[in-house]
Amino acid sequence: MSFLGRFRVLSLLSHCSWQCLTKSPETVVAHPASSGSAFLGASSTSMSSGHVFTLGVLEGFRLMSIFRFQIWWMIPSFGNSGRNVPVETQVLLLEGVEKTALRNDDAETQSSEGTLYILFLPALEGQFRTSLQGTSENELQLCVESGDPNVQTCQVKEALFVNSGYNPFELMKDSIRILAKHKGTFSHVEDKKIPPHLDWFGWCTWDAFYTRVDPRGIREGLQSLSEGGCPAKFLIIDDGWQETVNDFLKEGETPTDGIEFATRLADIKENKKFTQTDPECTATNLIGYWGGLHPDHEPLKKYKPKIEYPVKSRSQSHMRCGALLSLVRNGVGLINPGCVYNFYNDLHSYLASCGVDGVKVDIQNVVEALGSGYGGRVTLTKKYQEALEESVLKNFKDNNLICSMSQNTDFFYRLRSFF
Repeated sequence: MSFLGRFRVLSLLSHCSWQCLTKSPETVVAHPASSGSAFLGASSTSMSSGHVFTLGVLEGFRLMSIFRFQIWWMIPSFGNSGRNVPVETQVLLLEGVEKTALRNDDAETQSSEGTLYILFLPALEGQFRTSLQGTSENELQLCVESGDPNVQTCQVKEALFVNSGYNPFELMKDSIRILAKHKGTFSHVEDKKIPPHLDWFGWCTWDAFYTRVDPRGIREGLQSLSEGGCPAKFLIIDDGWQETVNDFLKEGETPTDGIEFATRLADIKENKKFTQTDPECTATNLIGYWGGLHPDHEPLKKYKPKIEYPVKSRSQSHMRCGALLSLVRNGVGLINPGCVYNFYNDLHSYLASCGVDGVKVDIQNVVEALGSGYGGRVTLTKKYQEALEESVLKNFKDNNLICSMSQNTDFFYRLRSFF
């Protein structure tokens, strides 16, 4: 990089984030966005489906990382240097206070105006998804991956969004709006129709029954809530209503080693327990069921399911999840991406005809591990997500979709209509 280019990178970082990263390699580049924000990128001399780029050293800031501790879920973590940034960090917020070594000529003036917050949002770039992680040397690293060995790159230009402000809540809201407008792949929450169920008290059957749910138990549960003075305005019938089969588990055998997660969907219709019931909302899965669709069951053959085996990315090496391990061992009956809308539409139109008002869709993040051979995780998630949104908008009113087990940026930065 030329001296002028290097100066431009440092100027952008200094303006946007008070030069919070030091010792940045010359392979790190910055591009201006709107309202004083910027995008960071990096380059390598080799092509690969996955890169880990060192952005610089991060020290002297209080920080909050929001990271995935499992493939499905995020939690916060706190610290004061790069070594405290966990693998799979999807949001990083820094807090600069007066005693922080900010190395800015206007430090006293700025500090008198209040604490400065710096926000890092790993974004999507084309077919690649990004996350942050720290090292024992307090380096902040950018992890870039496609999830398909055949989808490779040697550089990213707009992979990490950086912004700063004095109110962390406004900073987050404004940054998401800037990112949504710039990327054009998702919508800000204020531009979406808010479903009424967000303000209602409802009941989900999972914790009460798990997969052993039946109509009698549901009626008794609803009656108990009413008698207790907390009537449920909506009901979610979770796992246990669908027609499924498990080729790895003999009838009456107790599941071990997560083998229950190898269960596959056998039909879009309900099982015999739920014939003639009239639920308000049901739980489904983005891939049909935990183990996907059964490829040999006649009602599902038209969706061309194929047994595929999830591949954990390098950034998931710290994650321990029995369900995911079972799917890695036993495979998933993956719906052909060209048939996924037809599957959702057939399922949702049938449920709507039975009086169902909406759906809760689980285990969405497993798609990220199934991208090999399908253009990568971002590409496959896009196909599934667009088909899901189109079908729900067609078959249910009021944006009645509850997304669950979907806390990855592949998903967040693809949602145009739903939450």
